[in-house]
Amino acid sequence: MLTRANFLSGAALLATSMLAGVPAMAQSSQQVTIDGARKVLNDLHHDKAFGNAVQLLRQAKAVFIVPKLIKGGFIIGGEGGNGVLMVRNRGGWSNPGFYAIGAGSFGLQAGLEQSELIMLIMTQKGLEGVLRDQFKIGAQAGISVVTLGSGVEGAIGGASLPDVVVWSSSTGLYGGLTVDGSVIRAEPRKDAEFYGRPVTARDVLYGAMESGRAAPLRHAMNEIG
Repeated sequence: MLTRANFLSGAALLATSMLAGVPAMAQSSQQVTIDGARKVLNDLHHDKAFGNAVQLLRQAKAVFIVPKLIKGGFIIGGEGGNGVLMVRNRGGWSNPGFYAIGAGSFGLQAGLEQSELIMLIMTQKGLEGVLRDQFKIGAQAGISVVTLGSGVEGAIGGASLPDVVVWSSSTGLYGGLTVDGSVIRAEPRKDAEFYGRPVTARDVLYGAMESGRAAPLRHAMNEIG
């Protein structure tokens, strides 16, 4: 028979075990994101949903990769995920800076969608926009955003490239992913944990930061071009 004392004791043990696991999860979350970003780069070559994203990546000023963007709900929906931002420097691609993307929406929705998302930042204007705190996709004046993927033909016409091109490969019941209105923000706490000291996003992207754990991702990026 479950007594009040046994219940409280069990609850305390559960809480203790959950709290004990938090530091380990926090320490490994950045590596999980980096490993996921490498998988996305591999999928660029094999998943038809990404079309000509590889060719566009070779022209990009920067790239934001979100290995797992979750969108789900009923009546109230939302989307969110963690990713890495890397910029093209004179010596190749930078170390990754940790960023988050998130949005909330209301409406008649049902289902769950999981997406790999890659945002190709094609112009300096687009990059400066993303580097501002709380960049909102589709809401920044003068910055053009084109969303492709999920079987959409990737050819981009016109005399000039858009500032930002968003690709996604999605599974689930929603049948497509809309990122307009989503907010991208830097995660300085995660940067500090990963690089071992307080740093700004620009320190990571343009400074002389070093991390052996990020080397495989940089190598994969540099191999693409």
